[in-house]
Amino acid sequence: METSDPGNSWQAAVRELPAVDHLLRQPALVKLSEDYPRGEVVRVVRLVLDERRAALRRGEAVATDVPSLALAVRQRLYERSRPHLRKVINATGIVLHTGLGRAPLAEEAIDALVQTASRYNNLEIDLATGRRGSRQDHLRDLLRELTGAEDALVVNNNAAATFLVLNTLAAGRDVVISRGQLVEIGGSYRLPEIMAAAQCRMVEVGTTNRTRITDYERALGENTSVLLRVHTSNFRLRGFTESASLEELVALARRHNLLVVDDLGSGLLTDEWPWPAESVPPAIAGGDGHGARPGPPSATNPRNWDEPTVRGSVAAGADLTLFSGDKLLGGPQAGVIVGRADLIAAVRKNPLARAVRPGKLTFAALEATLRLYRDPGAAVLRIPVFRMLARTPAELEGAARALAQEISDRVPEAEVGVTADHSEAGGGSLPTLPFPTYVVRVRFPRLDAEKAAAELRQRDVPIICRVHDEALVFDPRTLEGDESAQIAAALAEVALEQQAAPPGANAGVNR
Repeated sequence: METSDPGNSWQAAVRELPAVDHLLRQPALVKLSEDYPRGEVVRVVRLVLDERRAALRRGEAVATDVPSLALAVRQRLYERSRPHLRKVINATGIVLHTGLGRAPLAEEAIDALVQTASRYNNLEIDLATGRRGSRQDHLRDLLRELTGAEDALVVNNNAAATFLVLNTLAAGRDVVISRGQLVEIGGSYRLPEIMAAAQCRMVEVGTTNRTRITDYERALGENTSVLLRVHTSNFRLRGFTESASLEELVALARRHNLLVVDDLGSGLLTDEWPWPAESVPPAIAGGDGHGARPGPPSATNPRNWDEPTVRGSVAAGADLTLFSGDKLLGGPQAGVIVGRADLIAAVRKNPLARAVRPGKLTFAALEATLRLYRDPGAAVLRIPVFRMLARTPAELEGAARALAQEISDRVPEAEVGVTADHSEAGGGSLPTLPFPTYVVRVRFPRLDAEKAAAELRQRDVPIICRVHDEALVFDPRTLEGDESAQIAAALAEVALEQQAAPPGANAGVNR
């Protein structure tokens, strides 16, 4: 019954709610007990009844009949059974989308995860001797080979790598850094606060836009331990700027018996990729609100990126080089420290090293990802980050037009168009470099774009897109497999729900 009759008191309505046992005996719920544990069904029945009881006390008009309650129980059971962390479709064109988990893993890394997670493994057993080993041994030789460094250590993210290195090498000592490199990144990570937590003293030199090697030299004192260079991953300074090169820092450190730590952040291992041929896209009219237009096609080739490489840092003489595993490296979340063997040994002995060590799954996925770098030609196709960044405008235009046609076929009432635009690397990487692309723009005649985007996020497989100029914007750069077909099907569902909704109401959220 509906308790909309003002003559009914809430007490009477509450008394009419069925008992838990009575509701559990209904055929619809008996069937649910075959699909879900009985304890879970009982728990949800009580939860739904409690919610209805509370709503009635507040004077709200809610359904209390058995069919409506059974439907609510079924919906709640379904919601509780779904993982909270689950797959989404990334249609934003942002390849390293921090909110969406950054780098998707290569198939080889996924296979390694499954193999390692499903059975026991030799995480800390030396198979040659049968004695206790180190989990770091699984990656040490591979990282030496790929970076040219003497030794390596893996921790759970690059922030941990920065903290651990500074705490080991510079606690109670001075660390000299350019004022223009005192970055803040996502999650309120501020480098000065990390340095303070590591118990070292930060010495700022230069100005925001110009720091010369002489600025570093004037700041040196008896308590100086480290010259720290931090790559400004998520922003760039342009115009009247100057900075000391890594080679200059290394030369200065050698003259004064100091250490150079190079924090690269996003972790581009190398820029020597067999990049596909590129073509010039048509000029963009409008863009997506970022205010940037695609640069020359050659700018999207890694050799022209303004991103330092790990190999370059090691070759230039940095004592330790730090970088992330889940950004431009294309692997799982991790922080990697490579460099001098004696310094790596000291960092490894820090008691906090155990607190930030990764688990077996990180080592498995990272090893599988790094192995792909032995064949750059295959890696650019196998590592999803590079496969997506390497997609040409011609390929993306074809994908966008195919998606637009599929949407038009499924949702004929929608306004659908294809325009030139740009994608972003994301994840604090290559912030000023637009990657030419083509996008599909969709407008519903009677549904606000923001509400339509919200509806797409409520699908069984949520779809994340951009919204600009009252249109849904889908970038095929970050779509793979049958995801385009899933987008078209989801838009058709949204359109049907909108048509079925009563005037003035939005479509429901039953998926």
